[in-house]
Amino acid sequence: MADESKLAPVTEAVTQTNVKVVAEAPAMAMGTLYQTMAHSTGLMFENSVSAQNQQNIMSQGATTQGVMQIYSYDAISNAMADRAILNAGGGGAAAG
Repeated sequence: MADESKLAPVTEAVTQTNVKVVAEAPAMAMGTLYQTMAHSTGLMFENSVSAQNQQNIMSQGATTQGVMQIYSYDAISNAMADRAILNAGGGGAAAG
């Protein structure tokens, strides 16, 4: 067997190391938890900004489509429809 006086410092060092590791475990766990929460919050804001950007792009596209429809309204067919309406009120159909 080994001498007790020589093993005592080694035993004490191992015991202190174990106590240190056990004492640090809650702090390490909370640090990891806080990092995970911060990362998740960052991802949430990143996704929110991306969704807002996509919504703005779709809104701009819808507005462009509406303006294109307003500007492409055929003036000739509008005039012919007006003439047909006016002629229908006068008792006759519009002549081609």
